[in-house]
Amino acid sequence: MRIVICEFMSLDGVVQAPGGPDEDTDGGFAHGGWSHPFFDPEVVGGAFDGALSAAAALLFGRRTWQTMAAAWPERAGDPFADRMNAIPKYVVSGTLGDGELTWDNTTRIPGEEAVAGIRKLHEADGGDLLVMGSPTLARTLLSEGLVDELRLIVMPVLLGGGKSIFPDDGGLRTLELVSVVTSDAGVNVCTYRPATAG
Repeated sequence: MRIVICEFMSLDGVVQAPGGPDEDTDGGFAHGGWSHPFFDPEVVGGAFDGALSAAAALLFGRRTWQTMAAAWPERAGDPFADRMNAIPKYVVSGTLGDGELTWDNTTRIPGEEAVAGIRKLHEADGGDLLVMGSPTLARTLLSEGLVDELRLIVMPVLLGGGKSIFPDDGGLRTLELVSVVTSDAGVNVCTYRPATAG
């Protein structure tokens, strides 16, 4: 399975709490919901819709999974929501119990087995394994060289700090820009893949 990361991102690389003020206030983050002024159904919505339609399964960290699990089931009847609810989902967690996996079609990958479990999925046949949000998980996947595509929805705003998906381990990772689509609001949907040698 190809691992694809799709993220809302500020110009300074922040992915924290794009959806709402109470989504993630870790570190005193006060700009939750920052993506809303730049959202448009065609370019920004289309980027997520395209990623979801190519996905065979979703992969989440615990916090993002809990946020999504609280939101999507009650939106049934909308085609995007119905797809979110029906698609197989994996959540990496060392704290969630199997009895807490109330969102349909969710399988837990124990936190201590995360990299090995995700490697098995990555090596299996299938479509895309899509990661949305989940900055800690995304950073781990990038560190481990397990990401086949980055779809960054870069919005023209500086947030001055917050969670990032990028490893800070001093490693050099070269990417190839595959495509860019720009919205009227100045959002760039940038698709990157690891550069191939030679």
